[in-house]
Amino acid sequence: MSGGVDSSATAALLKQQGHQVIGITLQLHPTPSSATGPARAKTCCAGRDLYDAQKAARILDIPHYTLDFEEQFHHAVIEDFRQTYRNGETPIPCVRCNQRIKFESLLNTAVELGAQALATGHYARIVTRKEKPPLLLKGVDAKKDQSYYLFATTKEQLSFLRFPLGSMTKEQTRKLAHEQGLANADKAESQDICFVAKHYTKLFPELQGAAKGTIRTTDGALLGEHEGIAAYTIGQRKGLGLGGLSRPLYVVGIDVAKNEIVVGTHEELGVQAVRLREVNWLGERELFEREEEAEEKIHVKIRSLMEPVAARLCWRAGGGIEVLFAEPQHGVACGQACVFYQGERVLGGGIIGQTLPVSEVQGRPLAQASLHDQAAREVAS
Repeated sequence: MSGGVDSSATAALLKQQGHQVIGITLQLHPTPSSATGPARAKTCCAGRDLYDAQKAARILDIPHYTLDFEEQFHHAVIEDFRQTYRNGETPIPCVRCNQRIKFESLLNTAVELGAQALATGHYARIVTRKEKPPLLLKGVDAKKDQSYYLFATTKEQLSFLRFPLGSMTKEQTRKLAHEQGLANADKAESQDICFVAKHYTKLFPELQGAAKGTIRTTDGALLGEHEGIAAYTIGQRKGLGLGGLSRPLYVVGIDVAKNEIVVGTHEELGVQAVRLREVNWLGERELFEREEEAEEKIHVKIRSLMEPVAARLCWRAGGGIEVLFAEPQHGVACGQACVFYQGERVLGGGIIGQTLPVSEVQGRPLAQASLHDQAAREVAS
């Protein structure tokens, strides 16, 4: 129970269904009085959230416990966040928190306590099947669907997890919370990285200004000086400090070795393929255990709110895993997630480790996947 309306409504719904419910809140941050503690109301698990979770548990008349996960969170999420920026990549801390804290450390704690399931307020669906691993599906509310951030969840973890809100809209969740008399029924959405109260380079001074470097175009022309590579991300146009340009330029590359930001046109920002690391596969066939090359037609998201795009998932000889897009994609950043879909189903995903421009993929057949392929029909049935 994070203190928000979603997790509180989840507890209420489960109690309505007759389950014995125990509320757990994770203390992930220093106390709000700390200089580094998050202070804004629209962050998650911060400030007054612990109080809101406790109050919801009292209203629902369920036991509530707070567990100190601050040290685990610091090492597994915050340090990963810092290091990813140092590497010239763009981190995705919500995936790391789900992967390493909620569905690893917390799930293990739930098992130790003798619980039969761990339920959260995520907007996604789990479909159980006889003698087969469960399916992970998108939430029915397209505006709230959080399946993108759950791609790293394993088949074994899905068997223990429950997402009761996955078949509801946000409006239905708030209505349920009002009916249960929950004080946080109209609480504002969390919108920010939970441990960043200001811009991240303000929170982590070592990421700003420690090593200024050059800004160059793709053909090597020197345009200016940057304030430290951690202050920039792929696709960025504003805040480059490059005045008087005849055309808009975007960050198309970050060269850590040269301490250099590379800028180019929107066309040069296009990426035709990505190479992935840390791939989690939730499909039926063990695609990545074959010795020979294998392929799978899928759709993918490289950002949580985008519409899935057609792609081809390729297992290369020697272990490389690539995704080839049917059409060039823009603003693709290393460190972010590439999540695999077939229809409503999540087939897994991976972290983007390398991007390949159109010029490096020319001549290779690209994907023409259909959202209505056999896998999508299986899910629908």
